[in-house]
Amino acid sequence: MFRQLQNIDSAFKHVRLFSFVLIAACMVICCYAIFESYRMVTTAQERIYLLANGKAIEALAADRKDNIPVEARDHIGMFHHYFFSLDPDDKVIEANIKKALYLADGSAKKQYDDLKEGGYYSGIISGNVSQEIVADSITLNMDAYPYYFKYYGVQKMIRPTAIVSRSLIADGYLRNVARSDNNSHGFLIERWRILDNKDLEVQKR
Repeated sequence: MFRQLQNIDSAFKHVRLFSFVLIAACMVICCYAIFESYRMVTTAQERIYLLANGKAIEALAADRKDNIPVEARDHIGMFHHYFFSLDPDDKVIEANIKKALYLADGSAKKQYDDLKEGGYYSGIISGNVSQEIVADSITLNMDAYPYYFKYYGVQKMIRPTAIVSRSLIADGYLRNVARSDNNSHGFLIERWRILDNKDLEVQKR
């Protein structure tokens, strides 16, 4: 009888120990599952899928501070692309200049007004001239705000009889503004000026 009670007590202790181990293991598994779920959700939220030509392209989200130099250079490049990419069509010129002026302040508008008053754009239309810009490099100083930049590029003017290549050096400052459909990078070019714009080469056609 006493031995039977001892066996029951021992069995109860084993069952209790097994129960504690099982409960602890379940808690560890639950905590691990919650942690992994949180990590997977966080990773999934960092993925962005862009639809281009009917195909989903994966992109990764990142903090703005990690991409400021990249976005700033692209903003500067796009502004100069729109401002200097022109065709002998007043609607094309107007559309490109409008896009460019969303990316800069009144200094760009003043430059545009001066060129327009000087007959620059009417000369492009009447002379059937196409103009494009190729960026060489963009230097950017991120040590002081607003950020100073200098743009180096080659401007090509394609005329019916010749292709004229001209150097283009411009500088200015970048400041932060709210992002919008017209200004996706959230920068504004200030105090923009053209430092050099001289002929480099003339190729006969």
